[in-house]
Amino acid sequence: MSNRESDFEFDFFDEPPTEEASGQRSLRNPLGGGPREPREPRGPRRPIRPAAGFTPLARLVGLVAFAILIVVLLVLWVQSCQEDQRRDSYRDYLGEVATVARDSERVGRELNDVLTTPGIKPVDLDKQLAGLVRQQELGVNKALELDAPGPLRPANRSVAEALQFRVSGLQGLAAQFRETRDSNDAAAAGASLAGQAQRLVASDVVWDDLFIRTAVAELREQGFTGIEVPDSNFVQTPDLASSRSMVPIWQRINGTPAASGGTGAGLHGTNIVAVRVRPGGQQLSTSTENTVVASTDLAFEVAVRNGGDNQEVKIEVTLTIQQSPTPVTKKQTIDLINPGETKRVVFRDFPSLDFGELRTLRIDVEPVPQERLVENNTAEYKVIFSVE
Repeated sequence: MSNRESDFEFDFFDEPPTEEASGQRSLRNPLGGGPREPREPRGPRRPIRPAAGFTPLARLVGLVAFAILIVVLLVLWVQSCQEDQRRDSYRDYLGEVATVARDSERVGRELNDVLTTPGIKPVDLDKQLAGLVRQQELGVNKALELDAPGPLRPANRSVAEALQFRVSGLQGLAAQFRETRDSNDAAAAGASLAGQAQRLVASDVVWDDLFIRTAVAELREQGFTGIEVPDSNFVQTPDLASSRSMVPIWQRINGTPAASGGTGAGLHGTNIVAVRVRPGGQQLSTSTENTVVASTDLAFEVAVRNGGDNQEVKIEVTLTIQQSPTPVTKKQTIDLINPGETKRVVFRDFPSLDFGELRTLRIDVEPVPQERLVENNTAEYKVIFSVE
């Protein structure tokens, strides 16, 4: 055999089947015939697991984040609780101040009643003033015992200071009434009483300027809303702090001659000056029909004048609207009115009125003791109520 022939045989030597050929043959049926059916898939592959240290690290990060969240929520909850506690402490304190304020205002009303009681005797006045002093002293003690939040402690001292002014004013009035009882100088006695009453006026100023303003500013600084700062007005009738009023009060209580000569001598009496509609100022006429616009803030202002020579007290003024089926009746009281003085009372709140019908509005001023001319104590006005 030649070399060429051996080469030829070498070129046709069987080689191992390729991967593609092997795959093709594997699809053939070894027994012959058509191709063999492919095998069913073995299912999805299992996921590739992360590296061995990744899962514990992720869990640790999650736990740390959760712990931080819990701490933040806990801090916010604690802050919220502290804020609520602070708000409650302010509200509770001001609520206690409101009780002290109401008690003091009641004392002021009782003083007003005492000084304007017709026919009160000096001995009865002494007893009642002494009782009012004791009540107001209790108010000072209560104010000093209040547990005010730190920023409101200066304001609380102002509450006690205002109440102490009221104690001093009451004590001064009681002392001056005793010391001037046998005096013949009504002007001097009235001036000394007015000086003591100024302490009561000062107490209201201290309450407004040093307590209310301070407390309101502090609540605004703290961002607290919906908490009311209580007011307290001791002086019910500002005229009581003037010599013009105190002189006739002293004369009336002590039974000394009035300026007109003699105890209660001279004229006694009041009269209706005018009736005006609020708002707007329309003056009602007794001689013609009056059309009145009945707005939601409708009010009637009645001006009453003391046309006599003596100070008068506790004068009742009545307004009546004669309508069907139920008349409207309202009452106001003038505590004190000096000779020649005009006082005004205002009647409000008229929820149900007859519209478009002619009605009678009547004003009655109760006659004072020894009043002889009473015809001018009553006035009637024909009115028709309309809507805007």
